[in-house]
Amino acid sequence: MTPPSVAGRPLLPLRPELAGVEPYGAPQLDVPVLLNVNENPHAPSEAVVATITRAVHDAATGLNRYPDRDFLGLRTDLAAYLGTEAGVVLGAEQLWAANGSNEIMLHVLQAFGGPGRTAVSFAPTYSMYPEYARDTHTAWVVGRRAEDFTLDPEHAREVIAREQPSVVLLASPNNPTGTALPAATVEAVCEAALAVRVPLPGGQEAPAVVVVDEAYGEFRRAGTPSARGLLERDPNLAVTRTMSKAFALAGARVGYLAASRELVDALRVVRLPYHLSAVTQAVARAALAHSGELLAQVSALRERRDETVAWLRSLRHPDGRPVEVAESDANFVLFGTFADRHAVWAALLERGVLIRETGPDGWLRVSIGTGDEMRAFRQALVEVAGL
Repeated sequence: MTPPSVAGRPLLPLRPELAGVEPYGAPQLDVPVLLNVNENPHAPSEAVVATITRAVHDAATGLNRYPDRDFLGLRTDLAAYLGTEAGVVLGAEQLWAANGSNEIMLHVLQAFGGPGRTAVSFAPTYSMYPEYARDTHTAWVVGRRAEDFTLDPEHAREVIAREQPSVVLLASPNNPTGTALPAATVEAVCEAALAVRVPLPGGQEAPAVVVVDEAYGEFRRAGTPSARGLLERDPNLAVTRTMSKAFALAGARVGYLAASRELVDALRVVRLPYHLSAVTQAVARAALAHSGELLAQVSALRERRDETVAWLRSLRHPDGRPVEVAESDANFVLFGTFADRHAVWAALLERGVLIRETGPDGWLRVSIGTGDEMRAFRQALVEVAGL
């Protein structure tokens, strides 16, 4: 029997909601200045590389065996790091890790989303959130942020009360805008989530889970709190981080989450067995041993970000309008607005500078690179946009 096909392509029993969908991902192009995916521009130092190399060598001698399924060593190291960085005392049983924060979020939606349930966030925000919902058959609903990309607590309360979600996702600092949420706003969302009633078997009801995505948390400005300070009093709150940004380990794919032991145990149910390889665990623990050195780079990137914000705000469009720049607590800056942002993006690319065409219409996002990279960006932007 000849398999059925259309236009020479075999027919597959693809889920209907995936028909015609393109894989997620920013352009990966070989150009001199890469400022589009919020990577740390500084490669690990020789000392960090040496420590990682030794750790991977040691792990390699046992690769005939499965890794530690619950990676308690790594979770203990993460708890110690957070105690230093965020001033929050956590036990290893309150930490979880996975292959990037993307897998962490997928675990959350696998455990607490699903058919008949809803996840809520507030746009513009991270464009992967609706994909986590789609992949777990969770309904996806978005409220709106204000024009300055802040979140009105009253609006958040209204959306949560109306939609009765099982999961609320908050990015802080937000991607793609860089906006951090005040502690009072996060507290208001957590209070609203506690009033939600998610039906459970046996006639019971549970409040919603709130996830604060702090992928860029280490880059926040002085005085901007981490939501981790709220964990002790809210067992339905989870805070996620990544080692891709501050730790310059995007290639290692390590994300982690802090929450109550009960919430973490729920994620252990849905994770695939041995999901975190022995090599990944070794690399992450080796990097954590150098956290002080790596965070020193973060301070320099914060300064460069603030300089970039100030410079962009000093510019005017050819029609006299000032360049708009969003407040940023991340390692990137969102700026605009342009009548044809794609033309600006393409012209920068022609000059060897790759940034990101993302966010609301008219806006562009630039990651913070090295000093030389930012100088190349400035020169190219002035040339192509007439600023």
